[in-house]
Amino acid sequence: MNGTRGDSAWRRRLTHPAVAPLATLAVAGTAAAYLVSTDPHQEGQWLPRCPFNWATGLLCPVCGGTRMVYDLLHGDLPAAFHDNAVLLLLGVPLALALFGRWLYDGLRGSRRRPRITNRGAAVIGVVAVVWMVVRNVGG
Repeated sequence: MNGTRGDSAWRRRLTHPAVAPLATLAVAGTAAAYLVSTDPHQEGQWLPRCPFNWATGLLCPVCGGTRMVYDLLHGDLPAAFHDNAVLLLLGVPLALALFGRWLYDGLRGSRRRPRITNRGAAVIGVVAVVWMVVRNVGG
């Protein structure tokens, strides 16, 4: 029977502000569980290749990110740093801070999502371009 109290309670649970960040966390956990046993440093793994690298042969700003996460999951910080230093030192903390705030707000019932300002996006863009140039020119 449609319109019962159970239906509306279920609908409220599915639209709770914490559902999206918790679902994102579940997907990330599933990906990490797969990646922990799949070494991207080895050929023949079922992992996607960077489309930018495939098309141009150049390293994009996040190339090495999968290898970096694999190394972090195995506690190898020097190897993670070697895979992508800027992503490790700047991108991971930023992503964790934004995600943590999104999850915290969602668990408290707030629908507010952390946003990156235009200035912040510009800074991220400049850092990404400089990092890409340094990686490809500096060797």
